[in-house]
Amino acid sequence: MTATYFKYLLEFKRPSGTSRGVLHEKETFILEISENGRKGTGECAVFRGLSFDDRPDYEEKLQWLCDNIHQNPDFLKEELKAFPSIWFGFEQAILNLQNGGNLYFPSEFTEGKKSIVINGLIWMGNIHYMEEQIQDKLEQGFHCIKLKIGVDWESEHQVLQELRQKFSKDTLELRVDANGGFTKEEAKTVLQQLADLDIHSIEQPIKAGNREDMADLCAETPTPIALDEELIGIVDFNEKKKLLSLIKPQFIILKPALVGGFSGSDEWIALAEEQNIGWWITSALESNVGLNAIAQYTFSKNTNMPQGLGTGGLFTNNFDSDLELKNELLWFKVL
Repeated sequence: MTATYFKYLLEFKRPSGTSRGVLHEKETFILEISENGRKGTGECAVFRGLSFDDRPDYEEKLQWLCDNIHQNPDFLKEELKAFPSIWFGFEQAILNLQNGGNLYFPSEFTEGKKSIVINGLIWMGNIHYMEEQIQDKLEQGFHCIKLKIGVDWESEHQVLQELRQKFSKDTLELRVDANGGFTKEEAKTVLQQLADLDIHSIEQPIKAGNREDMADLCAETPTPIALDEELIGIVDFNEKKKLLSLIKPQFIILKPALVGGFSGSDEWIALAEEQNIGWWITSALESNVGLNAIAQYTFSKNTNMPQGLGTGGLFTNNFDSDLELKNELLWFKVL
């Protein structure tokens, strides 16, 4: 068994705004594992500025994996604990090596018989840009929309109010993602304003790491709270359990590239279900390589909630996609 990798820079069609700044490009790494004439491909989707493993020695560790690819997977997993996106790429490549073609988790989804419902994502920007995106998603047939908030709450609140006046909660599910954009006191006010508008949930209202404050908010909130960045960097099973027991969120959001791949996501899901915490899966600006794998994994979890999966359409130079969007349904292309 041998392995190689190469770096790839994804270019955004339009700079994409988040509360952490405006993104122009996204760096990623493609891992290829070969054995007996077969090849498996995976994406080590590091997210600069957000990933737990955004470190100067990232490529050094990726090369280490290639040099040690013949070692026992349990040994590799232990060695890569601090590099969840590299482990994520390894899991994909091994699954692809086993299943061949463009398959990771063969299912009725990959046979083109069933689809996945996804939410439409609205990027931050001025009010006109956000309204333009919303109109586009509604015309495409989305019944669940997620808006990035936390930069200009007054304008964002206005957009949500206008949406709710036009569409009831039974017609349009609205989710918001603050990316830690509010203080605890601001969040208390925002949570009530969101409840008044029948908002489904808010992701990460305050910055990750403030566990006691987050626990206080989750205990009293009128709007369900979902943890996102809060999960990043928690790799020990008992620590995961401790975090959920302390904060008691209503939901958790799983980005496989940031939480230790599919096995890391499986651990979080098992713990969440044990504590009656809801969950859904979200992509994290992967290329179409990682998106394909995440979509196949998501289908295998047998959930009916709208998922936060991308379609790869944000970039000008993405790889060919195995996925296509029809209204709000994500389908696997079967040739």
